[in-house]
Amino acid sequence: MRGAAYDRFGDLDVLTVRDDLPEPPVGPDTVLVRVHAAGVNPVDMAIRQGFLAGAYPHHFPIVPGWEVAGVVEAAGPAVVDFRPGDEVFGYVRRDDVQWGAMAELVPAPQRCLAHKPASLSFAEAGALPLAGLTAYQALTEVLGVGEGDRVLVHRASGGVGFNAVQIAVALGAHVLGTASPRNHGFLRDAGVAEVLDHSAGPASAQLSEPVDAVLDLVGGDTLADAPKQVRDVARVASVVDPAVNDMGGRYVFVRPDTHDLEELGRMADAGQLRVPIAKAFPLEQVADAQALVAGGHVRGKVVVTLR
Repeated sequence: MRGAAYDRFGDLDVLTVRDDLPEPPVGPDTVLVRVHAAGVNPVDMAIRQGFLAGAYPHHFPIVPGWEVAGVVEAAGPAVVDFRPGDEVFGYVRRDDVQWGAMAELVPAPQRCLAHKPASLSFAEAGALPLAGLTAYQALTEVLGVGEGDRVLVHRASGGVGFNAVQIAVALGAHVLGTASPRNHGFLRDAGVAEVLDHSAGPASAQLSEPVDAVLDLVGGDTLADAPKQVRDVARVASVVDPAVNDMGGRYVFVRPDTHDLEELGRMADAGQLRVPIAKAFPLEQVADAQALVAGGHVRGKVVVTLR
């Protein structure tokens, strides 16, 4: 099988494209997906560098990638919602790290998948699951965002941030976002009511009044400023900094969920959620794709395409 893989932890030079990867297994509740596109995320680099070695069992060779869009090749006997030929997308985070999405075939537990939204291309669908689920679960489950809430999203033009502002708008919130000036128009087009310049000092000093909820995608000083930004610190969530728990907020680590994926698909097909692609790379340039994401300041999502 052809795919990207590495046999040891390390920098980009451990990542290669090869034709001799073993065929993945198909368990009783597993869906085998022929991959069309896979999203690239910061977690891919963290795994490659060994930073999650204490959190999950790792088995080499490791194929990177937790976001996928493709077509069902086969399904295990306990799978009832998917059949060969179905177009699907999903967040393929298994209980161990080995079979990722940047290969011709990826085995996905059925809980990780949903049917692909008809309005999205495979590249767009492959860029949505991880970032979209992170934003959706943070806003709906942790922050309880609803009609009329003033919601501040930090790093609003990135992969998670741009999904978050669109989802918050769809939930009826008054959305504020931090970004560099070059992205302010991009965010206003997505429905952000107030855009703050992240380089112009603390967000708390730029707000006319406190907000009801804060989604932190930066950490560090930005998170430390959050208690001054929000009316109730319990409505602060961070995707990047577990220190938020010490201040009374909540750390968010996204989980696979078919229902939530279906809701993202419904929003996309309703025109409430679009997925801007910063750049699409062929599989042979997977190292370049990871390097671009690692450099930061990407507007939208980076994907690797296989078909």
